[in-house]
Amino acid sequence: MISYITLGVSDLAAAKYFYSELLADQGAKVLIDMDRISFIGKSMAAPMLAVCIPFNNAPAHPGNGNMVSFAPGSKQGVDALYHKAIALGASCDGAPGQRIADVFYGAYVKDVDGNKLCFNHFG
Repeated sequence: MISYITLGVSDLAAAKYFYSELLADQGAKVLIDMDRISFIGKSMAAPMLAVCIPFNNAPAHPGNGNMVSFAPGSKQGVDALYHKAIALGASCDGAPGQRIADVFYGAYVKDVDGNKLCFNHFG
């Protein structure tokens, strides 16, 4: 259902590095690489993440209430993505932990542009 999600960034090269490294263990890589936008994912037929310099050349800024969530498949996967994101320069916005008993385990970070990310596992 989702084709891709776009995050505005201030440094395209840094964002491509951050997200391609963060998601590499899940089989993602840069699939399309253009002057102001790059698409990262497993294939063109699967949902992708796009990072871009805004089209209007105004500064990129995160939207209030916007968040992109990644599901690595397990609580251990959530922990691993959280720690990898922190090592790649993200800041903590909620350490890994059980958020809803027996239902939702998650962790939250903000990338260097302030975009909020969630790593989650249901179950």
